[in-house]
Amino acid sequence: MGRPEMLQPEGLPVPLGQYSHVSRVGAGELVFVAGQVAVDENGDLVGEADLEAQVRQVFRNLERALAGAGATFGSVTKFTTYLTRDEHIERFMRVRRDLFAELYPEGGYPPNTLVVVGRLVSPAFLVEIEAIAAT
Repeated sequence: MGRPEMLQPEGLPVPLGQYSHVSRVGAGELVFVAGQVAVDENGDLVGEADLEAQVRQVFRNLERALAGAGATFGSVTKFTTYLTRDEHIERFMRVRRDLFAELYPEGGYPPNTLVVVGRLVSPAFLVEIEAIAAT
C-alpha cells in the first residue's frame, strides 16, 4: 500500500486552502478516525475560547489516533472539519497552513470538507476534525 496520491483534475479550480480536490489510494486497509476535539489525555479541555490552541490539540489527538491504527498523516486520504463559527474560517485556515507546512512539507494535502455547524457535543469545543486513512 503506497501513500495516497493527491490529484488536481482538469477543469477544477485551484483549491481555496491546504487541500486537494481528490485523493486516490490502492486497495488496502482503511482507517476511520472519529471526530477529534480539543481534549488532552485526561479528558480536559485544551484552549478554552482559543481556536488556535484547540486546532493544535485536535491535530495532536488525530496523530495519536492514526498511530494507534498503524497510520500517519501521510496515510490520510480525507479530512472533514467542523467549525462552530464562520468567523473562525480564516483563522482555522491560517493555523492549518502552519501545521501542514510541518506535516506535509512537500504539499499534497488530503481533501478536506469544512462545515460550519450550530454546535458540537459541548459548546466549549470550537472545532472537530475526523479523518480517513489507508494503510
